[in-house]
Amino acid sequence: MYFEEKHKLIRKLARDFATEVFTKEVLDEIEETHEFPDEICKQLADVGFYGIKIPREWGGAGSDHRGYVSVIEELARVSPVGSVVANGPNSLVGTPLYQFGTDEQKEKYLRPLVRGEKLVVFGLTEPGAGSDAGGTTTIAVQDGDYYILNGRKCFITGAPKADYAIIFAKTDMEKGVKGITSFIMDMKSEGVSLGKPEDKMGIIGWPTSDIIMVDVKVPKENILGEKNEGFINAMKTLDVGRIGVAAQSIGIGQAALDEAVKYAKERKQFGKTLGSFQGISFMLADMATKLEAAKLLTYQAAYMKDTGQDVTKAASMAKYFASEACNEICAKALQIHGGYGYIKEFLIERLYRDARVQTIYEGTSQIQQIVISGQLLK
Repeated sequence: MYFEEKHKLIRKLARDFATEVFTKEVLDEIEETHEFPDEICKQLADVGFYGIKIPREWGGAGSDHRGYVSVIEELARVSPVGSVVANGPNSLVGTPLYQFGTDEQKEKYLRPLVRGEKLVVFGLTEPGAGSDAGGTTTIAVQDGDYYILNGRKCFITGAPKADYAIIFAKTDMEKGVKGITSFIMDMKSEGVSLGKPEDKMGIIGWPTSDIIMVDVKVPKENILGEKNEGFINAMKTLDVGRIGVAAQSIGIGQAALDEAVKYAKERKQFGKTLGSFQGISFMLADMATKLEAAKLLTYQAAYMKDTGQDVTKAASMAKYFASEACNEICAKALQIHGGYGYIKEFLIERLYRDARVQTIYEGTSQIQQIVISGQLLK
């Protein structure tokens, strides 16, 4: 209903890529080494997935948000961590660079980003400012042609590999959220350091760490967007990011449902296949129905974005419902597997761990409820 022929071709490309590149051996090696292969990063860029919705004039593939959802969903169905790697250049990083960056900034940061030549990360969350993004304590004080940044960001996906970071900092301490500005910071600048990579439950292979800034000099021309409008820009960016998380969620959910159906057809107990028991078959019916609803919410949000509609509520609904459904589907799929679901040899064990973060990052489910209700009551 929401997709055109071009989107179906993009989906097939992503599905073929995922099944060919992310073999079981590759996925197992990523889990064991905690390292995502550089060669696969290059392949993701070369095939155009790093800039799937970025216009061709800036090096992207020139598709739209429905093409973006198709790619992220299909990658997540096979490799959730692979979908995270491909998602950043399109959502939390590519979106603000394209929407708010100057032509000079797009040329310097966006073009090499979508080509896979440079990695840029998104630095909003802090130890004391997660859901409360307005509680940012990182500060930026102007000093001539520079701003001096001091503060700490945490849970920054890809930070240990990054060349640049989009950092949100207070430029006016008295204005609250209206006093936050976003900067493009060179990660090699003096005064920038990293915390140790976090030992995470899931999404193994793509590192997450703190970014610490002590008297870091950032040229004033590296302000991204307008001064003191960083929070507004971050919220606009998260509208797109939440569509991306919803796409990841339905991809993981589909993989879990596929595994559960396959196992229910093969596994026998009491002389019958698991699927022949009504308790199991009804679980599968619930899983499939919620997954389909999650897909429609996600596809609708992408369609609305492509047609110029306000997507704040739709994106939050998609992210909220899809991420919660993903976790429920994975939990039930593991339950259907019984004891085998708890063993790392079975794919569902990994999917269950990878699913858990979906209700947390880019706005928890509770934050989505705040956004949705706020939109209804405004």
